[in-house]
Amino acid sequence: MSDTTAAVQKRESPPSLELLDHLVQEVETVFHGKKEVVRLAVAALLARGHILFEDVPGVGKTTLSHALAKALGLTFQRIQFTSDLLPSDVLGVSVYNPNTADFEIRQGPIFTNVVVADEINRAPPRTQSGLLEAMQDGRVTIDDRTFSLPKPFLVMATQNPLEHHGTYPLPESQLDRFLMRVTIGYPDESAERQILLESRGGQPVMDRLQTVLNAGQVSALQDRVEDVEVDPAILDYLMAVVQRSRTTPKLSLGVSPRGSIAVFRAARALALTHGRTYLVPDDVRTLIVPCLAHRILPAGASTTSHGTHDEAATILEGILAEVEAPL
Repeated sequence: MSDTTAAVQKRESPPSLELLDHLVQEVETVFHGKKEVVRLAVAALLARGHILFEDVPGVGKTTLSHALAKALGLTFQRIQFTSDLLPSDVLGVSVYNPNTADFEIRQGPIFTNVVVADEINRAPPRTQSGLLEAMQDGRVTIDDRTFSLPKPFLVMATQNPLEHHGTYPLPESQLDRFLMRVTIGYPDESAERQILLESRGGQPVMDRLQTVLNAGQVSALQDRVEDVEVDPAILDYLMAVVQRSRTTPKLSLGVSPRGSIAVFRAARALALTHGRTYLVPDDVRTLIVPCLAHRILPAGASTTSHGTHDEAATILEGILAEVEAPL
């Protein structure tokens, strides 16, 4: 067998689940102290979903996104959302070329593998809605022409929960397109000490990252999510939580079927990040709040906000305490 043939077979062999643990460790070399947040981001990617980080500035949201893209060997674009950003600034535009006497499509920054939509709630609703087709179907339409986006495709959006001046709250239809809504939080003391030491200059931290996977391997791992084994008792557990959300008087809007599908798929992806090909109750329990808190509405609330999201999370935690998990 020639070296070239062996190399091709090696590239085409199914990627080991150990690579996912290696991926998490690699990202942790620049994004310190938040291993579970990294796992959630990887799980969102494997589940072919998208993730919304709602947190104060400066806790590493963009760093995590850039580090994950580099460790995966994927292309990366950061889009700063502002009040004057147009849909064409994100998706692309049709431009007339006088040399060819025809219109040409200039693709926007969304044509990449990993997109950071920074401060997404600062863009007007029209621009926000331009992401809907991309996030739902992995394609965009420009001047009646449809273009497929690169695969894999992941949107990692951010928004500041405390700054509301000049912002446009994401409507429920937009929030529902995010598989997860996650808060990173502040690093612990040891992690922040390491961050301070690395801020002194020298080699940029991203230059230290090694590529662990490639686009083809990521796609293969996404396909493996469907093969994760699920015991009927765990499925019953998930359904009990979902049904309780629809009957409790504490919620005016319970979990939709899309929400239960989101937990089911994300939990199987999370199992893979732990090196397992089967689901355990903790996989479901871990994903209930990140996948569902932004999809439900507490009783008496008329719209979603940071406060209602926290209240929804508390209600879900109470439901989890009431529903007995299988052994």
